[in-house]
This record gives sequence, C-alpha cells and structure tokens, in this order.
Amino acid sequence: MQHRASPGLIGLLIFDGRPLLSAVGFGLVVAGGFALFIAGRGELLPHDIAYLGLTPQALCELNECRIVHFMMHDRVSFGGSLIAIGVMYLWLVAGPIASGQRWAWSVLAASGGIGFLSFLAYLGYGYLDTWHGVATAALAPAFLGGLFLTDRRIAWLPEKPWTACFTQRELLRRGLLLATAVGMFSGGATITIVGMTAVFVPEDIAYLGIGRAEMNAVNPRLVPLIAHDRAGFGGAVCCCGTILGGFALRTNWDRAARQAVAVAGIAGFATAIGVHPWIGYMDAFHLSPAVLGAVAFAGGYWRMSLSPLGREELLR
Repeated sequence: MQHRASPGLIGLLIFDGRPLLSAVGFGLVVAGGFALFIAGRGELLPHDIAYLGLTPQALCELNECRIVHFMMHDRVSFGGSLIAIGVMYLWLVAGPIASGQRWAWSVLAASGGIGFLSFLAYLGYGYLDTWHGVATAALAPAFLGGLFLTDRRIAWLPEKPWTACFTQRELLRRGLLLATAVGMFSGGATITIVGMTAVFVPEDIAYLGIGRAEMNAVNPRLVPLIAHDRAGFGGAVCCCGTILGGFALRTNWDRAARQAVAVAGIAGFATAIGVHPWIGYMDAFHLSPAVLGAVAFAGGYWRMSLSPLGREELLR
C-alpha cells in the first residue's frame, strides 16, 4: 500500500496526524505513571489538598487511614488503566492505522470520545479537578487534530464486515477476549454511574468503617473528591473495554499486537487487583469482577496464541 507523499519531517508533523495521536498515547502513559507514583506515596495533589483543606496526614487520623487508602486504591487503578490505554493507542497508531486499517481509527475515535466525555462526569459529583481539566484541554485538540489529519492522509484499505468474526471458528478464538471487553465496558460504565450518584457500594462502606453521612460531617468536600476518582476510573475502564473489543473483533494476532495487548493487560489488571492486598481491602465479592476479568483475559490471550498465525509468530 502506498501512502500519499509527505514533504519530509516537517510535512509529517504538519500534515500527518499520527505524531499527534502518538503524543496523546505517550502522554497517557506518562500521566498513568505519575498517578501510580503519587498514589504509591500516599499523597494527594496540591489542588486536592486546597479543595479539601486537609492533608493526607490529617485524613489518616480517621478510621486507621482507610479513607486515604481507599482513595489511593482508586487512583492506582486509574493510573494502570491510563497506561493500558496509552500503550494500546501507541500500537494502534504505529501498526494498524499506519498500514491503512480503518477499524483502528474508528476504535481510537470511539475510545477517545468516551474518555474525554467522561470528564463531564464532574457535573454529577460537583468537583472540578483543575489539573484534570488542563490535561484534557491540552490533549483533546491534539487528539481531534490527529484524527482529522490521519483520516485525510491515510489510504485506507478495503475491509471485511466486522460481523465476519462471528463464525464458530472465530468465536472460539476470540470469544474470551470479546467477553472480557464487554465486561470491562459494562463494569466501567457501572463504576462511573455509581461515582456520579451513590459513590459507594456496601462493600466500600464495610471496608471504610464510615458512611457517607459521617464523611460529610468530617468534611463536606470529601465525598465529591472520592466520587471524582471513581468516575474517572470508570471512564478509563470503559475506554479499555472499547479498545479491547476492537482488538478482539479485528486485529491480526501478530508479534506487535501480542506484545501491546500483553503490556496493557498486565498494567490494567495488575494494578486493579494488586492494590487491594496493599490496602487490606480483600472483600471477595468486590474483587471477583477484576479477578474473573483477568482470568478471561489470560484465557483469551492463550486461545488466540493457539491460532495458526499466533503459533507462527511465537516460533519466530
């Protein structure tokens, strides 16, 4: 396949949207790593402290520091999800989009739309995170510009209908990854809705040892801040589910795809599950969706690797 001529490096940066989209992916990986670093230290960001009027040390005096630990559990999971999204974006741009596979552009557009629109969830919980807002304002134009330029510059190849994978053979190969993607999307949507409304589920209250009314008595801004973390994490999980769904429906199981999805899966599931022993939140019912998702993901990854293309790539 031939791409339209580009006038050197300057032309690539100006007229080809792939560098912009790659920059967004890289920015998400960096943001996710920063979120993990801050959460791992048990710290809050300066604007969070200014909003609450409380330091993490002051919050740690309540209920054996469980409020802070609960907040860190959401932020670690969010950071892992951002890394997973960024890795998959980088792969989509460098691989399928560069080779003219339009499905990858559509998946990128859909997942990005979900991610950026999830910022508006603050209308439900009332806390406008200024740093999150600045990052969104910086990344959204680059993302939209990258999509527009890429759509104009790439010579898209003809594609078979997405329903072509719904043969018995293909479902056996891709079914577990599709099921994982559906579960992630529905789970992320549920987390976002809960974050915008009830904020906590019964298992959360049992872990925290304090209810929403008691938190409001401690600080009326505490629940909106926690709701912000929950809704943001839910939006990120929806993005991951969208990307994984497109991957399961469309991609060829080549070396780059295998590596990208493995890194993304480890980043997402390891943080979402691994943070719970760290903070002592080991409710089986609460952990079961993430554990089942990880098992289904691993099974789907293994099943795809048993395909003829997967075996060929593994032997190289």
